[in-house]
Amino acid sequence: MDAAVDPDAMLMLAYARGDLAAFEALYVRHRGMLYRFLLRSVRDPHRTDELFQETWSRVISARTRYQPQPQAKFSTWLLQIAHNLMIDSVRRQRPMADGDEADTALANVATPERDQPDHALSEFERRRSLQRAIEQLPDEQRTAVLLRLEQELSLEEIAAVTGAGRETVKSRLRYAMTRLREVLSE
Repeated sequence: MDAAVDPDAMLMLAYARGDLAAFEALYVRHRGMLYRFLLRSVRDPHRTDELFQETWSRVISARTRYQPQPQAKFSTWLLQIAHNLMIDSVRRQRPMADGDEADTALANVATPERDQPDHALSEFERRRSLQRAIEQLPDEQRTAVLLRLEQELSLEEIAAVTGAGRETVKSRLRYAMTRLREVLSE
């Protein structure tokens, strides 16, 4: 994909030339997607706000160095910045949750027997159960699943965002999907 095809890359290049309206268009176009990705990944609104602001600060700082990549869209580049900031944040603040908290959260995912219509889950309950199951995945698997399911990124794009190899991403997704099936069938 080149800048002629990716309108976001064209906006970023216009912003690099001083067009503030181009940045505003990028921000409006991607703020919701970026915020949801960060919130679902870090699960802490305060940290999400910090990472969201820092991601846009990095975009602003990198505007003159930005070069469209033939293999990656602007959104992939944006998500890569956010992902790297999340990794740095985790390194600075190790998570304080222990195994017991994860076990408790998984135990709270109730799935009644599917054969009984009286106990069938509503669509909302099914989605909430899936969200809870995704939240319990290890960080790398959760990130890969969110990028695949919510952002609809390819394996190559996920690899670009996370800095992992394509086969590593494929394995993370496979393990994550296996774990999600196990949790949701319990």
